[in-house]
Amino acid sequence: METIAPLWLWTTFGAIVLVSLFIDFVVLRKQGSHDIGVKEALNWSLVWIALSFLFNGLFWWAVKDSTGSTEMANTKSLEFLTGYLIEKSLAVDNIFVFLMIFTYFAVPTAFQKRVLMIGIIGAIVLRTVMILVGGWLLAEFHWVLYVFGAFLILTGVKMWWAAGKEPDLEDNPALKLLRKLLPVSKNYDGENFWTVENGKKIATPLFMVICLIALTDVIFAVDSIPAIFAITSDPFIVLTSNVFAILGLRAMYFLLAAVANKFHLLNYGLAVILVFIGTKMCLIDLYKIPVGVSLGVVVGILAVTMLLSARTANVPAKGQKV
Repeated sequence: METIAPLWLWTTFGAIVLVSLFIDFVVLRKQGSHDIGVKEALNWSLVWIALSFLFNGLFWWAVKDSTGSTEMANTKSLEFLTGYLIEKSLAVDNIFVFLMIFTYFAVPTAFQKRVLMIGIIGAIVLRTVMILVGGWLLAEFHWVLYVFGAFLILTGVKMWWAAGKEPDLEDNPALKLLRKLLPVSKNYDGENFWTVENGKKIATPLFMVICLIALTDVIFAVDSIPAIFAITSDPFIVLTSNVFAILGLRAMYFLLAAVANKFHLLNYGLAVILVFIGTKMCLIDLYKIPVGVSLGVVVGILAVTMLLSARTANVPAKGQKV
C-alpha cells in the first residue's frame, strides 16, 4: 500500500483525532446527561466540518510541498473531499438506523450522546482495521475491485427498494441473538451498561443499544469503505476522510434527528450514489472517471434529493406510515 502523505502528516492526523476526542469527552463530562438541542448540534456540526476542511487544506499543502506539483495537490485534495462527502452522506442513512434503535428501546435523549461517543471510538478503530485490510487486498488482488463494485451496485439496488419502508427491529437477527445470550433488565440504570437485580449482574437496555450500534456500523462500513476506495487507492485519504466524517457523527445525529422527516427521499439518492460508485469501480480498467466528475455527481445527487425532499416533506414516501 502506497501513500503520498509524508510521515509527519500521519502523526499530525493522529494528534488531531486524539485531541478532538479528548475535548469532546471533556465537554461531555462537564455537561453531564442533558438533552442536545438543534442549535448546539448545528454549532458542533459546523466545528467538525470546518476542522475537516482545514485538514484538507493542510493535506493540499503537504502534497504540494513534497511533490512540487500543484496539479497533484489539487487531485489528492479533491479525492479527500469526495471521499469525505461520500462517507458523510452514507452516514446519514446510518443515523436514521441509530434513530430507529434509540426509538425502539426508548433511550432517553440525555443518555444517547454517551452511547454515540463510545460508538464513534469503536467505529474509528474498526474502520482503521478494515481500511488497512481492504487496501492490502486491493494492492495484492486487483480483481477485488470488481467484487467491491458489484457489491455496491447490489447494495444500492437493495437500498432503493427498501427506501421509504418502515424497518422492523423486532426481526433483527442480531437483537434476537443478544437476547438469547444475555439477561437484560427491563429498566435503565442511568447511563450504566450493567446493573444488579436479585443479586445478579445483568445487562441494561443501554448495553443492548451499544451492541446494535456497533453491529450497524460494521454493516455500513462494508458499504462506505469500498466506495471511497473507488475514488482513491491511497489508504491515507481513505482513512482520514472516513475518520473526519465519523468525528462529526454525534453532532450530526442530533441535528438530523430533529429534521428527519424532511429528508424522507434521501435513501433514494444514497442508493443512486452507491450504484454510481460501484459502476465506477467495475469500469476502472476501461475508463477511469475523473475525480472532479465523481465529486460533481455525488454533490449533484445529494442536492437534487434534498431539494425534492424539502418540496415533498409533507407527502410520505411510498410505504411510509403517516
